[in-house]
Amino acid sequence: MSTTLAAPIDRLLYKPEEAAEALAIGRSTVYELMAEGSLPYIKLGRTRRIRRADLETYVANLAPLPN
Repeated sequence: MSTTLAAPIDRLLYKPEEAAEALAIGRSTVYELMAEGSLPYIKLGRTRRIRRADLETYVANLAPLPN
């Protein structure tokens, strides 16, 4: 009997907890970034979601530390 793993879902929207995992940072840090406007989000009813494109833009705009 063989088992196959399903391909991971390529999400378009992330919960803050999922975004934190994708960015390898803490959940509270994601909420802080959202509150200060550094990480845009959308509201769907009472929930907040972060677009994949906004996560990618946030990472692309991170400045490296000077040597």
